[in-house]
This record gives sequence, structure tokens and C-alpha cells, in this order.
Amino acid sequence: MAKQSPAKIKKLRGEAMRAAAARKAARAVSASTHSEVDLDAYASVDGPWRELGLAAPARRALIDEGYYKLSDLRKVSLDAIKDLHGMGPNAIRILTTAMKKADLSFRK
Repeated sequence: MAKQSPAKIKKLRGEAMRAAAARKAARAVSASTHSEVDLDAYASVDGPWRELGLAAPARRALIDEGYYKLSDLRKVSLDAIKDLHGMGPNAIRILTTAMKKADLSFRK
């Protein structure tokens, strides 16, 4: 396969970034148009977070990001978790305590 020119690489990168921005915008629009949250969809998968005593916004934030159990948090840094919408100081405190008890750590 021939090496691509810098112009072609730049063009492909721009197309990929525009496609990603369009997907993100579509998700934002679909999230903002639905004023009600389908709580039944969360109830079936938020069991481990409910057992820890996390509040509903924190549970939903974790599930939306694809974190369904405590061991999933090893893949992400504590700062990334803090940046999630719905994560407050109490949720962070609960998660760090549970991670220490389970002998797990966040990504550095």
C-alpha cells in the first residue's frame, strides 16, 4: 500500500472529526429532546451502584459511560469520573472507599 500524502491524511482526519462532532451533536439533541428519563432502562443495570448507596444522577452517569460494576472503574482515572455530570463529592467519596475496600485502584 502506498504512503498517503500529508494533504490526504489531513483531509481524512478532518472528515473523521466532523463525523464525530455530528454524532456527538446528534446525541446531545436526542438527550435534550427527551425531557423524561427512562428509569426502567437504568433499573435493570444499576444494581451494583445502588448497593453502594450512590444517588440516582451518579448511577445514571456511570451507566451512560458504560461502567456497570466497580471493577469497570479500573479503566478510567478518578479525574475523568469527577468530570461526569451527576458526580458530586459524596459519590466520589463512596466510589473511592468502595475501590479501596475491593483492593482496586483507578487508572493513573
